[in-house]
Amino acid sequence: MEAIAEKRIVTSGRATAPVQAYDPAYDPLVAVTPGQGRDYAPTYWIGTAGEPPADDGPVTHDIDVDVAIIGSGFTGLTAAIALAEKHGIKATVLEANRTAWGCSTRNGGQAQCASGRLKRSQWIERYGLDTALRLHEEVCDAMAYFKDMIRDIDCEPQTGGHLYIAHKPRVMPVLEKEAKLLREVFKYDARILDADTVKREYVDDKEAAGAMHEPEGIGIHAGKLAFGYLKKARAMGVKVHPASPVMGWETKNGVHYLRTPGGIVRARAVGIATGGYTSNGLHRELKNRLLPILSNSIVTRPLTKAEIDACNFRTTQVITDTRILRHYYRLMPDGRVQIGSRSAITGRDAPEDKYKQFLIRDLHRKFPALEGIQIDYSWWGWVDVSHDMMPRIYQPDPKETIYYALGYGGNGVMYSAQAGRRLAENIAGIRTPELPIFRSKLPFPNVREMVEAEMFAPFRRFGQWWLYRWYHFKDEVL
Repeated sequence: MEAIAEKRIVTSGRATAPVQAYDPAYDPLVAVTPGQGRDYAPTYWIGTAGEPPADDGPVTHDIDVDVAIIGSGFTGLTAAIALAEKHGIKATVLEANRTAWGCSTRNGGQAQCASGRLKRSQWIERYGLDTALRLHEEVCDAMAYFKDMIRDIDCEPQTGGHLYIAHKPRVMPVLEKEAKLLREVFKYDARILDADTVKREYVDDKEAAGAMHEPEGIGIHAGKLAFGYLKKARAMGVKVHPASPVMGWETKNGVHYLRTPGGIVRARAVGIATGGYTSNGLHRELKNRLLPILSNSIVTRPLTKAEIDACNFRTTQVITDTRILRHYYRLMPDGRVQIGSRSAITGRDAPEDKYKQFLIRDLHRKFPALEGIQIDYSWWGWVDVSHDMMPRIYQPDPKETIYYALGYGGNGVMYSAQAGRRLAENIAGIRTPELPIFRSKLPFPNVREMVEAEMFAPFRRFGQWWLYRWYHFKDEVL
């Protein structure tokens, strides 16, 4: 049995629950729950966000609530905020560990004008032009809503747009075609920059063969944003209970009985907002509907002026490159460089040092002047990827008051606020826009990937292993 750290969650000035040690090898496809009362991962966001705000302590007895939200990250908290602010419903948020313990404090802090993994051109291929245009309206509305949500939260926003850097010259025609589509069809002012312009006016990424610049994009401090959402939610009367994992779930006569270690929560409606930390056993509607993928991140010590000049960091905009196994990076407000990318396949392998070293190597490849620089923070976390690369905010069974918002595929920093808002609308009985992400379940994998079975998860991981090797070959060799 794992030892309990000599530390306690403090709520409103009183010790309420022991904090268990952080579990670096947690894997949502293997573990029954994410744990109970586990400490935060050692991320830059937690290390620099200050003391977590007060919460309402763990569930300690049976309670009746109108709405229970499972998951206290960006989605769960913004759903609770929208329910209180727009629909007059005071939700109760259940968190297995500490508030915003999962995706919301382990991401790269990049808020982009996107939802899911697909590009606008792929929206057209899949859904047709009319639906693609309405999806674009949805994500633009989402960005506006996100900006409004963070207006009174000190989350260190870095505005200016998103720089999408071509990591090889062969990618530039693809970017040029996408930028033309964005401008002419979606009326979204994407611009193409040549390699010299990128390196002279933005950043001297040695791999840059050019870039596409998007007008929308904001870097944020993920920990401060999560804590800001928590403060805002509780000020509206929302109850937030950490160290209260849902360990059993029964539905009888329209009431959901959520079993936590401290008591049964009886809820008339449940919203699921567990992201990449969604256990396969949480509810039957979610089994095998997500592919959790690991992403690694490192943050350097603050750069000197000479180092910033050597890298020619003239922008603090959010940056990604065009690899399939993409990198996301930027210069932080305190002068550090943060960079992240994909990682191990399983939670068991995640703590291996080689994945950190891969990322350090990639940092040096882009910025040779930073070779040997001290790395102050290193972590990894799970990303909730749907099998068709698009999220779902949906009520899977119209006869049951169960709703979920999941599957952002790494683009949840911004869209989670809108997803929380749409989740709240679903719960309140307000019809959401007529878009595929609001009208269908998270899909199972298609036949080419595998069939649903009890042995599905191991086969899926084996397939992912081969895919990563193929993607690496396409990214680095072709």
